[in-house]
Amino acid sequence: MSAGRKILLVEDDVLIAMDLADLLGAMGHDVCHIATTEADAVAAALRWAPDLLIVDGNLTEGSGVSAMRQILACGSVAHFYISGDPIQLLKAVPDAVVLAKPFTMHALASAMARATRAPGGH
Repeated sequence: MSAGRKILLVEDDVLIAMDLADLLGAMGHDVCHIATTEADAVAAALRWAPDLLIVDGNLTEGSGVSAMRQILACGSVAHFYISGDPIQLLKAVPDAVVLAKPFTMHALASAMARATRAPGGH
């Protein structure tokens, strides 16, 4: 994957979001927005037109999976999910790229590469 991607994070845990944004910045990417709710994720995807979305499957307000379904209805975009319960997420989205929490920088880079290569962007 080339450096310099515009990335939308969908994560409602502030500490995880900040750590992830720092990691992505160190990798040479631009986090254009951190969405904390399903509605915010959908609106931000339309506003920012990111190259990649990194989406927490379970949000306090709404669902990352539901947000992605709405976003993908408007067109394909590379994305992957992060989850503390990857098996449950894969039951909802069997063909998804899923990164289990906690994760390493290497695992993050690998998930990003898989998401950008995957058919349909996931």
